[in-house]
Amino acid sequence: MIDHEPYMQRCLQLAQHAAAEGESPVGCVIVKDGVIIGEAFEQSRMLKDITRHAETLAVLNAVKYHGGCEGAILYSNVEPCILCSYVIRHHKIKQVIFSKTCGELGGTTPRFPILTAEVASWAKAPEVIRYP
Repeated sequence: MIDHEPYMQRCLQLAQHAAAEGESPVGCVIVKDGVIIGEAFEQSRMLKDITRHAETLAVLNAVKYHGGCEGAILYSNVEPCILCSYVIRHHKIKQVIFSKTCGELGGTTPRFPILTAEVASWAKAPEVIRYP
């Protein structure tokens, strides 16, 4: 059984860094075979680019330095939004673990279940776990 706590703690450290920079307090790590292969914090305001969410940047980090993140686990202290959920699905991440819902634009909401919906032309939906 995987101990999720160290990875969630790293997300919280990254979220604190984001908050100190005036960003939304969101941090994300991507783990494969017990190793962090990507991590990031929210940078939308800093970079003046709405796509620079923690999850999206962590995926880009994993792709750049490890060639991809297919089959990995994504941890975030906040539920991935619909934008990040699409990125997660595209990169075939197998599991998503988050601690706090993000509201009506979350990727697991009944209105926009991008993270959890079965879509014939997409890879299988990742397992989603609310932690703790």
